[in-house]
Amino acid sequence: MCTSLTYTNSHGGHFLARTMDFNVDFDTRIMFMPRHYRIAGDLGDFKTTYGFIGAGRQLNHEIFTDGVNECGVSIVALYFPNHAIYQPHSDHAKIELAPHDFVTWALGNISSVADLRDRVKHLQLISSTVELINEIPPLHFMVSDASGETAVLEPTSGELHLINNPVGVLTNSPNLKWQLQNLSKYGTLTNTERTLNKFVNYQPGSQGPGTGALGLPGDYTSMSRFARTVFLKHYAQVPETTTATVNLLQHILNAVTIPKGVKVSATGQATYTEYRSYMDLNHQTYALELYENPGVLQQVNLTDQLLEHQTIPLEYALSRTPHVQLLTADVATLPTAH
Repeated sequence: MCTSLTYTNSHGGHFLARTMDFNVDFDTRIMFMPRHYRIAGDLGDFKTTYGFIGAGRQLNHEIFTDGVNECGVSIVALYFPNHAIYQPHSDHAKIELAPHDFVTWALGNISSVADLRDRVKHLQLISSTVELINEIPPLHFMVSDASGETAVLEPTSGELHLINNPVGVLTNSPNLKWQLQNLSKYGTLTNTERTLNKFVNYQPGSQGPGTGALGLPGDYTSMSRFARTVFLKHYAQVPETTTATVNLLQHILNAVTIPKGVKVSATGQATYTEYRSYMDLNHQTYALELYENPGVLQQVNLTDQLLEHQTIPLEYALSRTPHVQLLTADVATLPTAH
């Protein structure tokens, strides 16, 4: 399962970050997709208008799980088990997409959240199996743009439409409406020390800073990750720069990152955080942080050079070697023992 959030820093910079949590190693790499490129989707070909970068794989065709395009539109796909409803048959009056092709189509063709809101009524998601995992992936999607507008697409009925997301956080099932209502359980939490009431003739002593967050859930369920991320996003000190913002997003995602072995399904499959990605929507940059080397950001910038001259997809090799920086001292500057 996965966690995602949008963020706006004090200078108006907009970001989208996510964890990719799953029980299969996707061997993800950063990919660039050019403008005007024809993609052989599982339910038919479609063409890109805009270039974009993101986390993808070249299987029988290019499949992306998240990314950012040249217009500053960013999209993430997250699992939505027991809630996603796709159409079993095609309505040829609409654009037909396999659910796992939606991110690729949208990044290649959407210029803003408003644009997607207008065009989504002309789309349909048709049940289609992904060969890599041999199942029809139940998905929902969060999309944001360079203006900071954010919405969610949850395919729960025949007609697709975008849902406003006032907190800019998305995890998995249940649906966004339920997750927002569930926040009422945590509406009294705060980042300051909580004053304790007197009981009969006894005044309990305070446990100090942090007591305002007593009751914040710490487990790895979708509901708890949603509430925890909203709390951290709301109370964290707002940074100014791009570097400081990405650093904050790393710290927030630390609270929902899943180590191997601590979340195991009834079938024995272990879900873990394979990667975390960070997208700068105003500067169209994409950075990826792998499970094997946390703290190391491997980044690609969507440059004019790429957009204007690259006509075929590119894959960027990622380092999966743990990074350790060995520090050495300048012996000449060390104090002399007496």
